[in-house]
Amino acid sequence: MPHRFFVNQRRQSSQKTPSNETFRDFDATELYCPKCGQAMPVRKRLLLVLPEGEKYEYLCAMCATSVGTKVVREAEQIRVTI
Repeated sequence: MPHRFFVNQRRQSSQKTPSNETFRDFDATELYCPKCGQAMPVRKRLLLVLPEGEKYEYLCAMCATSVGTKVVREAEQIRVTI
């Protein structure tokens, strides 16, 4: 059985690009849950804040099984000086 998942897409900026729209980030709305045996709605939870970005975990909305992770990398590096 093929695994299907759906994503919400967010545009990088409010300006439209001529012919190609570029997307900065994708958020899954449904992923395959091995415990439930089908594609289920998911919740995104922040796991870690890393130097290269933030790591998120996707959890099944029904049984709370971890069904995936993703790292969101920031476009700009923030520098803190003391």
